[in-house]
Amino acid sequence: MKPTKSSRKSAKTAAADALSAVSYLDGQMLIAMPAMSDERFARSVIYVCAHSTEGAMGIVVNQPAADIQFPELLVQLEVIPAGQRIELPLADDVKVLKGGPVETGRGFVLHTDDFFIENSTLPIDEGVCLTATLDILKAIASGNGPANAILALGYAGWAPGQLEQEIQQNGWLHCKADSELIFGTDTAHKYELALRKLGIDLGMLSSQAGHA
Repeated sequence: MKPTKSSRKSAKTAAADALSAVSYLDGQMLIAMPAMSDERFARSVIYVCAHSTEGAMGIVVNQPAADIQFPELLVQLEVIPAGQRIELPLADDVKVLKGGPVETGRGFVLHTDDFFIENSTLPIDEGVCLTATLDILKAIASGNGPANAILALGYAGWAPGQLEQEIQQNGWLHCKADSELIFGTDTAHKYELALRKLGIDLGMLSSQAGHA
């Protein structure tokens, strides 16, 4: 069905709002536009952990890591012995995600701010923190970890000015983060959920891909 003039205007207006002067986006979500040329980020939703004149760093929150479950990862990293795997029912709630193409062999835990390790935990925004040490995995395994957490393998990184340029080139939209987008277990629908926060229907936006 051909989109109406009002539909086209709404999609273009939303895109124009995101393409206006870009401020630092720490603590916000990036949403890949349908015309995203980099296949690694197609339909991706990214939580921005750091953004400054020195560049940007974020964690993809809607791409599950294939065939990797959190309890098995704890065993592989020797955080727990294999025999304790069955004793960690709560650990099954921690999603293991493909956080991005940089340092894919390293784990980064996004979590609520009810857990903090001095000199290791980075507070980001709105009660969200980032920790990249084994200590948080040990805490989760022992039942002393944060209320909500996701483990990302790797991260997304941008050189100085690169993210701003990609946004200006219609590569990304952005919206305010919330707990469901970051920690929600329904990763398959986070992309549509993020677009709805901007009042955008995916079908309407897709119809504009490739059009000025």
